[in-house]
Amino acid sequence: MKPSIYQTRSGVFALATLCCLLWGSAYPAIKTGYALLHIAPSDIGSQMLFAGWRFALAGIILLLTAAAMRKPVLDLSAARIRKLAVLGLTQTAIQYVFFYVGLAHASGVKASIMNATGVFFSVVLAHFIYADDRLTGRKALGCLIGFLGVVVVNLGDGALGFDFSPMGEGFLIIAAFVLAASSIYGKQVSRDMDPMVMTGWQLLIGGLILTGLGAAGDGHMEGLDMRSGGLLLYMALLSSIAFAIWSLLLKHNSVGLIAAFNFLIPIFGVALSALFLGESLLRWSYLVALLLVCIGIWLVTRPGSRPDIQDVA
Repeated sequence: MKPSIYQTRSGVFALATLCCLLWGSAYPAIKTGYALLHIAPSDIGSQMLFAGWRFALAGIILLLTAAAMRKPVLDLSAARIRKLAVLGLTQTAIQYVFFYVGLAHASGVKASIMNATGVFFSVVLAHFIYADDRLTGRKALGCLIGFLGVVVVNLGDGALGFDFSPMGEGFLIIAAFVLAASSIYGKQVSRDMDPMVMTGWQLLIGGLILTGLGAAGDGHMEGLDMRSGGLLLYMALLSSIAFAIWSLLLKHNSVGLIAAFNFLIPIFGVALSALFLGESLLRWSYLVALLLVCIGIWLVTRPGSRPDIQDVA
């Protein structure tokens, strides 16, 4: 039987790269959305409203897609609803509270590099949770190199300077940790639930929570027009499309093979932030940090490693 596009070498490379490109594009897209919608760094209510609309729409798109594929979208017991509510609260709502606020106080280039720490957090947490996924010497070295990259990216222009903001870089690190922890919980939930259906519901639930937080915080979308609305739709589609393709790649290939493409996400995030936001790539700390983070991700995702795969943006 002829292999599908999800199994051929060229197909896997093209589709996995597309997913990473979409996820990497979220960093400049969010920053651009803040500008188009006139959302200030201090306007947390509007940031939550912006995030809530995006993820609620992404969840609806995924659930409609799953229904069209005849997946059990409405097969929800009380126990499943509770699990989905916890997952939506943590993996979408809590994570993106920190991520969207952090990104409002940091550059897209730095956020792209720092958010990759989620891969390393996943490896460390898996060591304490899964008996068959221990922290090997190679994984430990990869985590060490990756976190060293996070230190380097926050070095200021001076020899001893340190450019770190608690509500910027600090919140981005917290968001990465919450994503890693909640993804491990999501892995448990997906054992008796279709991954696409699970993600669709948790995105919708989390999106509604964020929307509620935004409304309670007097959030506004006063700059919403065709341009900003198109950007919002794109951001919802990038999450739903990338997840759908990624899940099919995982279904037809080994986790280790697909996980190796994770290093492309910070590369695309950095490059697209520089291209669309006009942010400089010429700082030595950015280039060295990006190299260190990519090396770290490569080490922990080599064949034989099994980190959780998740959408980082």
